[in-house]
Formats: sequence, C-alpha cells, structure tokens
Amino acid sequence: MINKKIHSVQEAVAGVTDNMTLMLGGFGLCGIPENAIAELVQLGVKNLTCISNNAGVDDFGLGLLLQGRQIKKMISSYVGENDEFERQMLSGELEVELTPQGTLAEKCRAAQAGFPAFYTPAGYGTEVAEGKESREFNGKMYILEKAYEADFAFVKAWKGDEAGNLIFKGTARNFNPCMCGAATITVAEVEELVPVGELDPNEIHIPGIFVQRIFQGNHYEKRIEQRTVRQH
Repeated sequence: MINKKIHSVQEAVAGVTDNMTLMLGGFGLCGIPENAIAELVQLGVKNLTCISNNAGVDDFGLGLLLQGRQIKKMISSYVGENDEFERQMLSGELEVELTPQGTLAEKCRAAQAGFPAFYTPAGYGTEVAEGKESREFNGKMYILEKAYEADFAFVKAWKGDEAGNLIFKGTARNFNPCMCGAATITVAEVEELVPVGELDPNEIHIPGIFVQRIFQGNHYEKRIEQRTVRQH
C-alpha cells in the first residue's frame, strides 16, 4: 500500500536549501501552510524565491520569512496587508515579480499538467508583456507565459489520507490545488490525516499522485486578515 505519511514538520521541509524556489498555497491568510512556513523560519534557509498569491501579514505566514530576510524574490499578484513586503519592495531590498492573479494560477496549473507554456491575453500591451513573445489568435493578441519551475510546493488541505489524497475546504481551495504536483516535491499539511480508504473518492479534490509527503499539522490559528464588524 502506498504510504506518504511523514511524522514531523522537520521531515516535511527536509531537503530545502538556500536559493531554492518554493510554491506556497493560500490566499491572504486563508489556506496557508502555517506549520511548514514556521519550520522554514526555524531552518534559516536564505535567498529563497517564493511563488505565492501574496505574502501574508507582517507577523504571520510568509511575512515571517520576509522579516528574517530569507526571501530574495517574491512572485505574487498582490502585496496585500504586509507593510514589510511593501517596504522591502519599494526600497529595492526585495525583487518582486507582480503577475496577474489568473496568470499566476495558470502558470502553476501548467506546471502541474506538464505544459511548458501557454498563451494568455492578460497583460498584453503592459509592462507584464515586456520581453515576452506575442501572437495573434482570431484577431486578438496574446502573450506567451512560461510555466513555473519550483523545487518544492507547500500546500494546506482540510483532510487527507496517507496516500496523499486531499480534500480542501472553503476558500482554501484557491491556489493550493493547482500547486500540487507543480514542483519537484509537493508537501501537504492537513488538519486531519486518516488511513487510506476513509475518504469518499467522490469528495477528493487532488489525488495522491500529485503529493510526495503528507503530515498532520498542529495549532492552526486561522487568522482573519481584516476583521470588519458592524457598529451597533
């Protein structure tokens, strides 16, 4: 029987070294691989290139790696609520490649599917298209975008089994699924890890073939990026 279960977050990040390219799932603070990120901070790896929709907030998520100057380059679509991200970008300390959100997702999905590149109309005629091949299809211009190449993808799911099959919950089903299998090694952390056979096959979002390591995480804070309440 296939068993991809590992027993610690330390095993999850084993093999991550300086100068690697990492994919990290999540949107804002929703569905981020909290345990893996915290361990990367402890590991102290440097000069990372991180592919993620945004970079959390100053003191949580990828913001912790930014605080420790562990990230050399961010490939994102949104600076978000992270003041340190914004400061490092504007000061030139951090290289930032801003990418249209749909393009970022598709560059992950293309890598997952084994496609080296694809054409998209998003960004044509803007700075996004500089230095990229363009081509006309049916009277509309498109630019060629290359799929991402990453060493590790760290994703977070609600539930998984020991074979790596994953179920995502709610908004966490954002960038996490398309990052699975889009890197050399995909590591999934889950809130609940069950034996093979306990998941309903009809409810599985990502099959285990796209996952190399899976572990049950602990102490998920599930913070709200911006809490807004109605005045009584």
